[in-house]
Amino acid sequence: MSEKETAPRTPIHRRQFVQLCAGSLALAAIGCRRGRNRALSTITVLYETEELWDLPAQFLLFLPLVARSATGEVEGRLARSWRHSPDYHSWTIDLKPNVRWHDGVPVTAHDVKFSLDLFTHPALNLVPPDAYTVEVLDNHTYTITFHKRPVGYWDDYIVYYPRHLLEKLDPAKFYEWDFWQHPVGNGPYRYVRHVPKTMLELEANADYYRGKPRIDRVILKFGPPALTELLSGNVDVIPWVREMDLLKIAGDPRFRVYSTVEPEHITTIVWNQQNLLFREAKVRRALTLAINRRELHRVLNLPKETPVFDVIFTRPQFWRGELPAALPYDPELAKQLLDQAGWRASHGDGVRNQGGKPFRFTVVGRLEDKAAVYIQEQLRRVGIEMDITALEAGAALARLKASDFDAAVATVDEDIDAHMEWFGESSRIGYRNRDVAGLLKQAAGTLIPDEADRIYSKLMPIFQEDLPVTFLYPLVRTTVAHRRVRGMSSPYREDPVWYMDELWLED
Repeated sequence: MSEKETAPRTPIHRRQFVQLCAGSLALAAIGCRRGRNRALSTITVLYETEELWDLPAQFLLFLPLVARSATGEVEGRLARSWRHSPDYHSWTIDLKPNVRWHDGVPVTAHDVKFSLDLFTHPALNLVPPDAYTVEVLDNHTYTITFHKRPVGYWDDYIVYYPRHLLEKLDPAKFYEWDFWQHPVGNGPYRYVRHVPKTMLELEANADYYRGKPRIDRVILKFGPPALTELLSGNVDVIPWVREMDLLKIAGDPRFRVYSTVEPEHITTIVWNQQNLLFREAKVRRALTLAINRRELHRVLNLPKETPVFDVIFTRPQFWRGELPAALPYDPELAKQLLDQAGWRASHGDGVRNQGGKPFRFTVVGRLEDKAAVYIQEQLRRVGIEMDITALEAGAALARLKASDFDAAVATVDEDIDAHMEWFGESSRIGYRNRDVAGLLKQAAGTLIPDEADRIYSKLMPIFQEDLPVTFLYPLVRTTVAHRRVRGMSSPYREDPVWYMDELWLED
């Protein structure tokens, strides 16, 4: 649990343990604050998932240890205080003494240990059995010692379950427990009812330790993020609105748009350096210079503040603004570098060639990717011909795993596991740099935030020189809400499901 980190919470990558844990929850929804009159205030949120256990919805019923404030600072929820060993492997957590389950039973450290031990049960296959050890010191204090690097952000994404209701149930039937059909949590909202694939209803928890939420009732309506539902008044909020759909409400005073950058998931062109075309750093620099990434952001209708960068980094470095400036768009310099690398402009078809071999390659991408066509035109202007093979997501992923591509538009996750996979000793794109591989090994071996920052600061200038990939844009999460929903803000209060107990409604 890093006190220094100020990034907003992010949907977890499917490989991460916290999302798998969240996948066990039969819950979802959004909250309502009490209005100025006696009538119950209700908020309706359109959610794309048809599952009850979508990740953000868990925080309506269950508490994580900590959450993020409106300014991105870590603040306690279930946890009152926390302290760590010098190497950050062991944490001692003090729980708040006044938190109760929705059935009135106090929440204790035994509930936390039960849940964490449950996650390591072989029947669930969520976390390696030797990932950590949990010891209860008293009813409101426990220690957790990590024997391996934590998988995911365990402090503000994982929630915990009531031991007194679940300890006698068979973990092998975890996903079939009746508990998920009527969950008993400890958060700001209580489960009311659920219509499969249609809706979920929650009510404000009058016994919530932070006080009863001002929004009395939360309706989670399942369906695709169609703005027609918002325009017709059927819903109040739509998270995860597609960027191009925002054009439909541009200038409409009834609605407000909130967004946050997710630097953990970055759309990237990866150059397979097993292909001789991309083995020289000078060529990769030219390719990056030839792409107007800021204009690409405008083409995709991304927020104007969407950053451009050329390096890998830690989350704290990103949110503290410590990344070096990215290469600018400079097609003339790109042409000069290509000339220097021996790729000369052709007098025939306009495609550069070297020794009679044209600079021509194919990029693999998913059908829904929109960036490839734009990049194709950008590269054509500097004499490079790029063909596009658009595949269904599963087929594209298979090609990536097999390194069966010249270049690919892919999502590169901004974490040490992904960095080792793409840029380490066994780089799937054939990138070979001993200094990078060695520094990544060091980063993988530490849990100390300052040490990780120091290592990544050393990696940044190497990446600026080598440019093994071209980062295009990070994931941007956008929510549209009716103006009567108050308390939302960008970037840390963008998705109301995370902090419904801090919102209110104004007619």
